[in-house]
Parts: sequence; C-alpha cells; structure tokens
Amino acid sequence: MCAQLIKIKKGVTMKVLFVAAEAEPFAKTGGLADVAYALPKALKAKGIDVRIIMPKYGSIAPNFTTKMSQLASFGVSVGWRNQYCGLEYLTYEGLPFYFIDNEYYFKRPGCYGYFDDGERFSFFCRAVMESVKHMGDFEPDVIHCNDWHTGIIPVYLRDIYYNAPEFAKSHVVFTIHNLKYQGIYSPAILEELLGLNMGYYSEEKMKFGDCVSFIKAAIVYADKVTTVSESYAEEIQGSLAGEGLDGLLREKSYKLSGIVNGIDYGRYNPSADKNIAENYSSRNYIQGKAANKAALQREMGLPEEPDTPVIAIVTRLIRQKGIDLITCVMEQILNLDVQFVLLGSGDSDYQDFFEYYASAYPGKVGVKIGFSDELASLIYAGSDIFLMPSQFEPCGISQMISMRYGTLPLVRETGGLKDTVIPYNKYTGEGNGFSFTNYNAHEMLEIIRFAVATYKDEKAWRKLMRNAMATDNSWSMSADKYISLYEEMCEK
Repeated sequence: MCAQLIKIKKGVTMKVLFVAAEAEPFAKTGGLADVAYALPKALKAKGIDVRIIMPKYGSIAPNFTTKMSQLASFGVSVGWRNQYCGLEYLTYEGLPFYFIDNEYYFKRPGCYGYFDDGERFSFFCRAVMESVKHMGDFEPDVIHCNDWHTGIIPVYLRDIYYNAPEFAKSHVVFTIHNLKYQGIYSPAILEELLGLNMGYYSEEKMKFGDCVSFIKAAIVYADKVTTVSESYAEEIQGSLAGEGLDGLLREKSYKLSGIVNGIDYGRYNPSADKNIAENYSSRNYIQGKAANKAALQREMGLPEEPDTPVIAIVTRLIRQKGIDLITCVMEQILNLDVQFVLLGSGDSDYQDFFEYYASAYPGKVGVKIGFSDELASLIYAGSDIFLMPSQFEPCGISQMISMRYGTLPLVRETGGLKDTVIPYNKYTGEGNGFSFTNYNAHEMLEIIRFAVATYKDEKAWRKLMRNAMATDNSWSMSADKYISLYEEMCEK
C-alpha cells in the first residue's frame, strides 16, 4: 500500500540503497545478514526499487563469485591514498546485489576482527558513495545504513557529497542492530583515513571519550535512527543498555524508533523445510512434531521418549545470551523430567561445561559444539521448549523461528524477546510462549518448571502450539513500517 502511494505521488518508484557489511547467503556472522537479505526482499515485494551493497569477501562461495559481473573500477580516497575499487554485480533470487571489491581489504577469512577494521570500513563507506555514480539511473531516495561499519556514510553525505547530483534527493536511515559494537578508533582516523577535518572531534559530533565512534557519527548525522525492536529503542536510552551513548540517544529521541525484525517465511517453513524429518503445518503439527522429535532424539543420542519435553538451545555461547543463568541451575534443570539439547559454540569455558554434562548425563543431555543449518532446523522442529534467557537481545530471531515450527520459546523479557513473546496465561489460555522478567537464574528456573508442568496438560500445550504457529512474525508488517519511515523523510 505504501509503495503504491509513493508511485502515485511521485510518479516513480522509491529507490533504496541498502548498505550492510554482511548479507545472506554471501556472508554471515549474525542476525544482520538475515535482515540484509529478508528486509530488502520484503521491500521489493511491495514495489520498492531496493538494491543491496556489501564487501566482496574472500570467503564468498565460488558459485557466487564466478557469476558476478564487473560494472566499473575506480579509485577511492582513503586519507592521502587512492585505493583500487571494483564494483561487481549479481542478481540473487530477484534481488540486485552490488559488491565492493578490494582484495587487500576483503580477501580474508571471515568478515571482521582484524587490526585494521577501521581502515577497511572507512574504505567501504567511501567506496559505497563512489559506487552510486556507476549504477546507471539509480539515484537513491534513501540510503539505509546498518551498524557501525556503515556509520560514516551519513557524515560523507553531509560533508563531501552534499553537492553531488546523484545524492540530491537522498536521505539516510541508520539501523542499530547491536549498540555494543560501535567502531571506536583513534581520532587520527579522521584525517588519515576518512578525509575529514579535526572539527569532527567534538562532543557534538564524533568524539567518544578519547576516541571517535563510527556509530555515534551515524546517530548524530542520520535523518532517522532505528533499532530492531521497540523495547530495545527504549532500553538503549538508559544507562544499563546505552553503552555510553544513552545521553545522546535521549537527546536524539525525536528521530529514534524501534521496528521489530521479522523472519523469512519462505526460508523458515516447516511445511517445506528439507532439513527436517517430516514436513508439517498448523493442520497436521501433532504428527509432524512427533516425527521430528524422535529424529532429533536419535540424532543427539537421546532415548526416544515422546512424552518427555525437550528443552533446546541454538546460540552463541557467550554471556550476553544468558548462558551463565543456565550453568547456575543446570543440576536443578536436569532434576526435572526433561531432555536438554544444545547446538552452538563460543567461550571455551561454556563449551567445556556443556560437554561435561553431555558425558555425565548421556540419557538426558545432547550437545553439538559448532553450527549446522540442518541440525538447527531439526532442533526447531523437534524440540518442545526453546530457551533464550538473554541478558540483552536487540531483537533475536530464534524465538520467532521456534514459534513458526510450533516450539514454544521461553525467554527473558528484554528487547525483541519482550516484544514478540506473549507469556502464557493459564487462566485465559492466551500466549505463545513463556517469559521471566529479572536476570535471575532461579526466576528462570521457576518458569522452566511452570513450562514443564504445562507440557503435561496436553490440551493447554496444543493450544499454545497453535497460538505460536499462528503468530505473524513475517517481514510484511515491518517492511510497511520502514516504507512509512522512508516516505516521511522524502516528504520533508
């Protein structure tokens, strides 16, 4: 609807350049990659001319790189140097992807974590701006930037490219996916790499302590700032979640909003998922869930016990994900009539902890260290309770995927978990999962006990499963909200 209004009012389709450091299926370290594919896909379905641009990493699979075509090559200023940039192009599932090619910066394993990340993404931001000159008649109405790696683009638009004809009508939305990662570097980066003057080293602009912050720059200079859930937008304006930027975010609250992420219903679909033992829908979920539960128990080396609830976790094993709450009460959890399944990797202490319990409780605990899309799908389809006790969670997608597969999430009420999971009310039957409020191991344990007791009530549990599977966590409504935001900026 919004896209149709845009066409009627302007006579042309709105053009959006979506800028991200990673995107499915080319490169992924976390939820940003899911968003950078699924949100543009939803926008395109609503009539927006959206194009994605990202680095061409050395880890991108050859079956993609061999199909890319080079559109242009040109020089990009990185301080006093002029670095090579190639602009390559590929259409994937109807979506236009552009890739910034520079082997010195990007032909490395993985995406981040290098000593020169500040220089690499300084180059990327400038290269994105230069690339628009080589995209034909594509002059973006909106540049949608994501996380600190793209944080200098709003500054460049106002400083270096303010008079460039290809950006004459451009506005910038900046989305914070996780405020914890800010892109903090020495102030020397301003002149040496970014080509900006030292006037930007001020509290009103980019100064953050004794450094400069890419994400602060974006918050200051973007036209609109969004986060990936309404609750997270509120939380980051407080000192506990604000990561030192809460004062600035309160000051800029007039342009800050939260739009919850969705999930790609084409990808996460129990009726078509090839990675699960038996496909099912909300019409035949009882048989389908049972078949997948048995398959999951076999895969994880657990007894096939259809009446024993399976509690599952698919996560990075880091403190943010609330793993310390689980380790605190693991014995009490296993004293319940449950089986426990985990897929993930991260801190070695946590890995060792869960591997010990898998060996000590071979009939109750199944653990796979690492990650597998195939096993993750089987866990979503075959488990009963999906545990996410996060310390903070800007949005999270696992709770939405689990609901799609009829597995009930059990979450802490923070960020997107609070916005997407409705706790079960045993008096009214309402809800699509379970939740607890405080970051407290024993409060979590009580809700786990409540969920396990509810599981024994077959009628109540089946109603909860139906509620969960009926919850609309698709990208459609979120895409409409982004279009409204784009439209508001363009009207101004």
